Amino acid sequence: MTETINPSVTATTGVPVPGVPEGYDPRLTNEDLAPLPKQTWGTYNIFAFWMSDVHSVGGYVTAGSLFALGLASWQVLLALLIGITIVYGLCNLVAAPSQRAGVPYPVVCRSVFGVLGANIPAIIRGLMAVAWYGIQTYLASAALVVVAIKLWPGLAPYAKVGDYGFLGLSLLGWGAYLLLWVVQACVFWRGMESIRKFVDFCGPAVYLVMFLLCGYLIYKAGWDSINLSLGTVKYHGLHAVPVILGAIALVVSYFCGPMLNFGDFSRYSKSMAAVRRGNLLGLPINFLAFSIIVVMTASLTIPVYGELITDPVETVARIDSTFAIVLGALTFTIATIGINIVANFISPAFDFSNVNPQKISWRMGGMIAAAGSVVITPWNLYNNPDVIHYTLEVLGAFIGPLFGVLISDYYLVRKQHIVVDQLFTMSESGSYWYRKGYNPAAVIATVVAALFAVFPVLFKDLTGMYTAAQYSWFIGCGVGLVVYRALAPRFVTLPATV
Repeated sequence: MTETINPSVTATTGVPVPGVPEGYDPRLTNEDLAPLPKQTWGTYNIFAFWMSDVHSVGGYVTAGSLFALGLASWQVLLALLIGITIVYGLCNLVAAPSQRAGVPYPVVCRSVFGVLGANIPAIIRGLMAVAWYGIQTYLASAALVVVAIKLWPGLAPYAKVGDYGFLGLSLLGWGAYLLLWVVQACVFWRGMESIRKFVDFCGPAVYLVMFLLCGYLIYKAGWDSINLSLGTVKYHGLHAVPVILGAIALVVSYFCGPMLNFGDFSRYSKSMAAVRRGNLLGLPINFLAFSIIVVMTASLTIPVYGELITDPVETVARIDSTFAIVLGALTFTIATIGINIVANFISPAFDFSNVNPQKISWRMGGMIAAAGSVVITPWNLYNNPDVIHYTLEVLGAFIGPLFGVLISDYYLVRKQHIVVDQLFTMSESGSYWYRKGYNPAAVIATVVAALFAVFPVLFKDLTGMYTAAQYSWFIGCGVGLVVYRALAPRFVTLPATV
């Protein structure tokens, strides 16, 4: 039986609060965090979400890099298939509670961490998203810089950090970064329906340009020039197994951010069946198709331009056509904006709004994330391969525990049972109040798992734990799941129906 509380009034003044459903505590609610009155997204919307998430400059470079690991083509495709299938299965798991309750990720976390303790995963995930938001904006802005110099060679001196630049970024780079920062903020500010339409367009648009680019290179070089191995095959037999496992881990790590907060989007879906179909089309099928197109295109740059080019914007910039350069660059830039908004703008908007729903709206939460993305100077987090791997490993070490604890609670402890109304009450007799609003089992499991996962990352140079560092997400997820399952009986009181 759900406890009845005063309808839509503040805890201190008793004044009705707009956007707060009857019976929900305003200290935990605003119109963005409350359950959706109607869920309208279908299979294509989820499919388009993943297309936008995959079809970006970062996705292109990541997929291409797997084919340069020294593995045979079939081994890379096997690693891609296994990795993306793992992502597919995990996304279906994390989607269920949000889809069924119609609430975003930080609200679902109230059932695990407590109605106040949910701010812990919300802030961690929000900060991670801020970092990724800045990184993706930087990658897209770098694409604009390449094209700007191609079209207006006189701008080249302003792209040199040593001559015109500060905080590690050139003057031209700052201009491109801030331009995209404003464009993304404008798209976000228009609201979720406009974002949905924007995302529905982005993914297919990139496919069209990719097919045109690949077709152009085939026309120049011929079908015989296609080679699915971008480098020399170095590993054979059992020696290839660790490299394959590392490639699988890299795929999962690349998607660990949007995978954790996928509930922010599954909440809009009509049914879990639509979510599963959209995930199937957008992950295993789409990612494999995109990866094959990527490697075909990259391999054709060798006979056409005399060198391997793994950046799609640079490939487009080599075409002897101003129209083609502008079209290609704008398309890849728009696609990167798409992934940034869906994966790294919307989620921290919900996360930061959850901290103080009546003072921080969804839009304000998003703008906090946008401002933070400039402060962290993201170009310094993603400026060489070693830093890229370190960034991915650290992010995975903190995101993995949150995923493991959530899955452990919802599926192993609560057996897929969630009381929606209890997510929005501050009553100490509420199902998700715990001790002072925090679930000690979830907090302890998260801290222990994060320490286990981040240790091999921070100290791999001293301990030689390079291999373990690659699996930081898996370590954090596994330890978090097991520790929480062991501690939960001491702190979690289940309703009689569970």
